[in-house]
Amino acid sequence: MISMDFHVFDTYVKAKDGHIMHFDVVTDNSEVEKAILFAKEWLKSIGEESSTVTTKECKFCHTQSVPEDMEIEIMTDGYSISKMEGCPN
Repeated sequence: MISMDFHVFDTYVKAKDGHIMHFDVVTDNSEVEKAILFAKEWLKSIGEESSTVTTKECKFCHTQSVPEDMEIEIMTDGYSISKMEGCPN
């Protein structure tokens, strides 16, 4: 299987309680607007839909290959979230 390259968008948002959540949105789409939509979808799923996500909070970082399980998630859902700091488990 040929390994694809995926686009990583470095994202920092403020949670309801004021702490900063740092996560990457990983997708096969290079458009930052799409990454922002994915970030908002994920934030809604964890009860943080009031968090602001714009091109100020979500920026293209780099392109990389990903592990197979993450690739399957991206092919299924359109994206994968890689939690860094301050994100719920």
